[in-house]
Amino acid sequence: MRFQLTGEQQALRAVVRDVVGRSPAADPSWPVAPRGGAADGRSPAPPKCPPRLDRGLWSALGRLGVFSLRLPEAEGGAGLGLPEAVLVFEELGRALVPGPLAATHLAAGVVPGAATGEAVVAAADGSLVEWLDEADVVLPGAEGAVAMRSVDPSTPVHRVPAPARVEPVAVLLTAAEQLGTAGRVCGLAVQHARTREQFGQPIGAFQAVKHLCAQSLVRVEVARAAVYAAAVTGDAVDIAAARLLADEAAVRGARDCLQVHGGMGFTWESEVHLHLKRAWVRARRGGGGTESEELLAADLAGRPG
Repeated sequence: MRFQLTGEQQALRAVVRDVVGRSPAADPSWPVAPRGGAADGRSPAPPKCPPRLDRGLWSALGRLGVFSLRLPEAEGGAGLGLPEAVLVFEELGRALVPGPLAATHLAAGVVPGAATGEAVVAAADGSLVEWLDEADVVLPGAEGAVAMRSVDPSTPVHRVPAPARVEPVAVLLTAAEQLGTAGRVCGLAVQHARTREQFGQPIGAFQAVKHLCAQSLVRVEVARAAVYAAAVTGDAVDIAAARLLADEAAVRGARDCLQVHGGMGFTWESEVHLHLKRAWVRARRGGGGTESEELLAADLAGRPG
């Protein structure tokens, strides 16, 4: 069976890519100083912690319909489904858009202001809560939350003592964000391999670099097929498999992209290390991939999930 995006779905993806591509989050060095360094010519410094959520960007996402996408038209939404939501969240992941995106999206129609981007909603996603201090509402609650030092400088996290159940749709949207990162870092690795020269030729001519780029592309395409299929079926087992494949594509792809870039991939002028750090944090949502692994294993063994 061959799945193809409709014209409307392609247009939706293009619009979202255009909007987030013009946002501060899409700057290659976001959330630090703009590319090119500080005004005095020095390299940009690491961001200060904790970061602040850009409410203007959040409102823009609300006007774009990111949070109300799946609400019925009678309730002010677009009346679209999971496949369209996955396409949107893939673009958000690609552009490193910060904030509790999935939590606010799922709260649309439940929490006043969530659908329009007027309210920021965080969720106790497994044992972690992202953006707790910036949230207007936390679901189902975060009593006893303890701040942790996040590996991602643009995603503050808190640990909660009692892990909360994670909705399958939240897992799928996280997988879509991971897919966006995987596609982005694959493209960055290929672009750098074509333009960076060593010993008088592009580094992409060397077999080791070719293999890194090719393996990254394979992981992206396999994850994309799984994520898109899970969006169509909505099945919990399909979502679990998609999450595992997307996590692998994002984390391994970002690590390989970093290796292709070498030392410059660690600099604040580069976005490569930011993709890796964000992928690491997303991979810990919902307690990591453990629940997805157990659900998938139970299904393969023919036992009730």
